[in-house]
Amino acid sequence: MIRILIAEDDERMSRFIEEGLRVAGYAPSVVADSVTAADLAASGEFDLLLLAAGLRRLDGFAVLAALRHGQAGIPVIFLAAPGSAADTLAALEGGADDCIVKPFPLEELEARVRARLRTADTGDPLTGSIMRYGPLELNLHALTVSVDGRTVELSAREFALVEMFLLHPGQVLSRQQLLSHVWGRDFDGTSNVVDVHVRQLQLKIGAERILTARDAGYRLG
Repeated sequence: MIRILIAEDDERMSRFIEEGLRVAGYAPSVVADSVTAADLAASGEFDLLLLAAGLRRLDGFAVLAALRHGQAGIPVIFLAAPGSAADTLAALEGGADDCIVKPFPLEELEARVRARLRTADTGDPLTGSIMRYGPLELNLHALTVSVDGRTVELSAREFALVEMFLLHPGQVLSRQQLLSHVWGRDFDGTSNVVDVHVRQLQLKIGAERILTARDAGYRLG
């Protein structure tokens, strides 16, 4: 199982991330202390580090500097505070692989996590991040979707739906499967939220690309 280290001293935020990643099938661990975070991240026991700027003792930038100075190869997604463009730039220049600004939807974080893990597996920051099916292309690195080379603006939920379909090309996915993957615990199983979002998605990328399997669910066309 993929192990993810969450270095965050905001208990509410760390709990939100930890629960979401656990539902998504990862094995998350939380630390709030910078020295412990640096030691664990460099130990080789974790596959990815989610690193916040605010930590106890030292800040996240010091942890990042220590990891990169020690040539620790663990992928790092930096969790920046809102309105801190300078922090985002500093994190990326300091060696972070990606940066996301708080607060963020869980599905966006999960997409970035998957992108970094794919990149780590392939060693290529682009190859492992691109998924294609016919004229439909999803870039997990840039978080974009395009059809016939035309970029389509999608919400975070719609993006997650497209990714789910691309992970299972041609397979009929039930509403329950889509609810569980895209909405996690925060959904009402009797809701028509999947149908509403799929209809919006069909309007944006073409109804022929997401087909309805009557009484069963949806699949890629």
